[in-house]
Amino acid sequence: MSTLHQLNKTKKAINYLLFILFLIFAIIQLNDPDSVLWFSIYFFVALLCLIPNFKSIPKSILIVTTIGLIAYSLFHFTLFIDYLQTDNKEEIFGAMVYEKPYLEGAREFLGILIAAAGIIYQLKLRVNNPSAK
Repeated sequence: MSTLHQLNKTKKAINYLLFILFLIFAIIQLNDPDSVLWFSIYFFVALLCLIPNFKSIPKSILIVTTIGLIAYSLFHFTLFIDYLQTDNKEEIFGAMVYEKPYLEGAREFLGILIAAAGIIYQLKLRVNNPSAK
């Protein structure tokens, strides 16, 4: 078995894992008040991690998605900074507290960055694969 073939299998396996991860992220969002937005974001990212296992995604879609995710994360950046300035960092893993909107904002900021990282990985696969269009 050639190294290239094993590498392709590895990349496909990673893409399947990313698809499952972002699909789980999407499903978890279904109980949020703004569930349609967050489900859509994570489900779209999940699809962008799955589709390359079957066909090439235009690079422009990956770039626009990455820019969009990073731009949207900026709306939550100040809440993330507020969270970083708190003493009790473990709160981010607890329940949402309406008196502390920075908790949800920090979670959303980090989630968007994780989603952007998944898309950046897809871009990296395209750059390292000369046969991608």
